[in-house]
Amino acid sequence: MAGGWTRDGAIQDQIDDTVSDAVKAARKRMPQGESAKECVECGDEIPKARREALPGVKTCVLCQAERDGQQMSVGINRRGSKDSQLR
Repeated sequence: MAGGWTRDGAIQDQIDDTVSDAVKAARKRMPQGESAKECVECGDEIPKARREALPGVKTCVLCQAERDGQQMSVGINRRGSKDSQLR
């Protein structure tokens, strides 16, 4: 594809750089350090798997979901079901 004054692949390089910058920024925002054993919000125990997966985590999954403004649905995962998207 002709890009005018740009060399071949310059647009893809720009897209790759944008994605790379976004990944670096997200990693900087991730918690670091030693994880708390109890949630700082509700006091419930933070599962060992969560503490190992996210070093420096301070909240349980439910409290973090509230902070992020998400609702945690308990039960069936319907994200992968096309039927649920059609209803």
